[in-house]
Parts: sequence; structure tokens; C-alpha cells
Amino acid sequence: MARNRVEKDVTAEQPSRKSQIDPLLLQYPGAKTKKINNLDAYFVNDRMFACINGNAVGLRLPVAVARDLQFSRANVAPFTPAGLPSSKEWVQVEREDAAEFEKDAELFQAAYDFVKAQAR
Repeated sequence: MARNRVEKDVTAEQPSRKSQIDPLLLQYPGAKTKKINNLDAYFVNDRMFACINGNAVGLRLPVAVARDLQFSRANVAPFTPAGLPSSKEWVQVEREDAAEFEKDAELFQAAYDFVKAQAR
């Protein structure tokens, strides 16, 4: 009697990047997520402070911080979603494995604080 082998679909068990990043960015008071131009974006006070772009998370930071990060870290580059021009306040942190974004918690906090402090 032949046994039926059931093969697992490994890709079905992999969490999405968004599901791994959400807990890191939605932990802040008032933080919300919504889709903008097919990208998952994160807001506080109706202003975007972060955005998932492929293997990267774009962050809005003070100009001096954004500039320094681009020169001091190999995995930080200008944030250019869908080929749009970059902005001095936006950088993207690239991580192949989304679980590694936990290492960037300080930057996520800085982006949230920076945007939250800007009153409309």
C-alpha cells in the first residue's frame, strides 16, 4: 500500500514583509497604515513617517540625520519609490530579511518623533 506524501508549501508559511514590519511601526501612539500608490505607508497625525518599498523601509528624518546615514551606513540610500525623485528628508534602509529591521528600531522611533513633532 503506497503512502500519500503531503509536501508543505514553504512559501505559504513565510510571513509577509508587511506583517513583520507592522509591529515595529504600529507600536507608536496614533500610528496608522494605509496604501499609497501600491506601497504600504505609515502615518502619524495624517503625515507619512515610513513606507515599505521592496526590501527597504523609507523613513522621513531631519535632513542632517538623513544625510549622515547615507554616508555612514552601506544599507541606507535615498528613498526613491517607483523611480520618483528623492527628497533630502527621506532615506531608505534596506534589509534582505525583514526580521532584521528590529535593528533599526532607533531610526523608526526617530522618524515617528520627527514627523509627529511637525504640526499641521
